[in-house]
Amino acid sequence: MTTIKEIILSANPANNSFEEYLTTYANQVGEAINEFIPRGTHPDMDRYLYDPLLAYSQNGGKRHRPLICFAACMAVGGDVDKALSAAAAIEHFHTAALIHDDIADDAELRRGETCLHLSEGVGLAINMGDLGLCLVNGTVIADSLLDDTTKVRVVSELIDMTRRTIEGQALDLGWARDGRYDITPEDYLVMATHKTAHYSGAVPLAVGAIVGGGTDAQVEALRNYGLDTGLAFQIQDDLLNLIGAEESTKKDFRSDITEGKRTLVVVHALRHSSQRDRLVEILSAKEKDPEVLAEAVQIMEDAGSIEYARNYAENLTSIAKNRLIDMVEPSPSRELLLSMADWFVNRLQ
Repeated sequence: MTTIKEIILSANPANNSFEEYLTTYANQVGEAINEFIPRGTHPDMDRYLYDPLLAYSQNGGKRHRPLICFAACMAVGGDVDKALSAAAAIEHFHTAALIHDDIADDAELRRGETCLHLSEGVGLAINMGDLGLCLVNGTVIADSLLDDTTKVRVVSELIDMTRRTIEGQALDLGWARDGRYDITPEDYLVMATHKTAHYSGAVPLAVGAIVGGGTDAQVEALRNYGLDTGLAFQIQDDLLNLIGAEESTKKDFRSDITEGKRTLVVVHALRHSSQRDRLVEILSAKEKDPEVLAEAVQIMEDAGSIEYARNYAENLTSIAKNRLIDMVEPSPSRELLLSMADWFVNRLQ
């Protein structure tokens, strides 16, 4: 089996932008991560559990979470092979979260494919999500490359990450269930930080630094960088769902409006738009008509909410980059992580 070190060093990541880094390594890293999905002892276990989960994970996107985990490990001078189990754990947690999230949101598409709860049934999809959660801590515990102290430290991070994500999801779902339109931008930032920023930024970077043997100061600097850029990542996704050129060609374009999501754009518009009542009406109706969805976006645009969210994400990444430069020694991997922040902002345009 090719090691992660051999994959990452087969080309020179120092010469890559973050986007090139993702493009170059996503598929190979995805294959390595999917090797942690086991096989059943009965053929129907594969049919009803392992095969659909594997197919779902193979349609895995850009793999930015494991790849930034490796980058953090390299940034503190560590052995990236030791980061594989933690990186895989976080990616399988991501898979589980998406499966369960789609069920809760009554979503139809994920990455251009029919959601698992529609293709396989709700019960089996819940079970596959549960398997993804099962793969989180067990993957690290079984890693022979890690000493017991490091395993305990990483698993503690993963447990805390799981709780924080569930807390954020509770806010997101609860606000929708109760028809809450009194949510402030500050409320949104708490929700998004818990639901997304910890597992999409802070924890991948922190555990990469931990298994790489980084100092406590390095671990915390990378964690904080991940919190800021992870939050910017979520705001970016919110914006792209509304105005992204590539997203506009997809069937789930503007699905956040259909699902009544309290995004930063929405909560800002609810506080500043003269057409608040009309926006609430659209958000409450599970609307799918493209013309009505476009009307909602125009309301947000007129309220300055899209520009507000874009500026907020840009400021987050700018501050985060300055902090990382101050706290982490120069290296090709640090430059790669700085490029990550630039990539987030550039994709907002």
